[in-house]
Amino acid sequence: MMPLDSADLMKARDRLRSGGVVAIPTETVYGLAASIDSDQGLKKIFSLKERPFFDPLIVHVSSLKQAQSVAREWPPLADFIARWFWPGPLTIVLPKAEHVNSVITSGLDTVAIRFPSHPLAKDLIDLVGTPLAAPSANKFGRTSPSTAEHVRTEFPDEDLLILDGGPSDVGVESTVISFHGSDEIRILRPGAVTKEDLEAALGRTSHSARVVSAESSASPGHLKHHYMPKVPLVIVETVPDEKTIKKIAKDLSLKNIVNARELTLPDEVEQAARVLYAEMRRLSDEGADLLWVVASASRTGGLWTAIWDRLTRAASWNLGSVEKPESAQKSPEKHE
Repeated sequence: MMPLDSADLMKARDRLRSGGVVAIPTETVYGLAASIDSDQGLKKIFSLKERPFFDPLIVHVSSLKQAQSVAREWPPLADFIARWFWPGPLTIVLPKAEHVNSVITSGLDTVAIRFPSHPLAKDLIDLVGTPLAAPSANKFGRTSPSTAEHVRTEFPDEDLLILDGGPSDVGVESTVISFHGSDEIRILRPGAVTKEDLEAALGRTSHSARVVSAESSASPGHLKHHYMPKVPLVIVETVPDEKTIKKIAKDLSLKNIVNARELTLPDEVEQAARVLYAEMRRLSDEGADLLWVVASASRTGGLWTAIWDRLTRAASWNLGSVEKPESAQKSPEKHE
């Protein structure tokens, strides 16, 4: 990590104010940011990422006041959850204010809002003076970046300003929630703020809301095919033998697999989340032509829910106990 000074932030501020895009660090993963007031910058995000316009962006703010300015409604339950978990790795989906660009929301009537805890992200939003829309700083559907170097490898030919804030502390994307009435919190995408965390917070107040899982198109990263490494990743029940490897190769229409590598994660769940994407990238870059990970019944609940969500969406084939992604039948060319 190179030390940042005020000149770096001012350069980033000027680029964003003039309709440009800047890669920024957050505690979850690195983001590709543009001012929410810049139609040019917002469209450039989609162009750089090769991202379809039906996948909404998250608006990043540096205060509750900014968050309220982009939402048409701010219900009491949202206010309680925001004050409890922000700044942090939680995104809240609410009805959007009329002025919020429909490019950000993919034409939906809702907007996803997050108050990141990374000090550089907050300082930059303060300097720009407007919230920033920022999906992960990678090509669409690929593994998210958790370091500045990961961003550089994603966009080697682009004149992209990258603020290096060091490795991301969390390592997986934010939890995304919405509300159904005044008594239900829906987890649209699992993340570091877990179902258990939300229930514990509610238990310390008079709120009687329940917390449920409910996938939705209102959430970024909701597609079955997402977070994929450069080479196929498969989920297996046990360590695969040569026969299983050959079956995987045949099912995925792959040529001979000569370097199948295991994706291993630490037992400590927060550390596992922190290194997940970096390990997927490292193994791919070291010449693996197939990655495999063993499904584990003991690694469930809490933050493991988010980790397995990402692994399942990243998998080309699932022979383990985790639900098989719809993308399992895609051709191997998707990984090149």
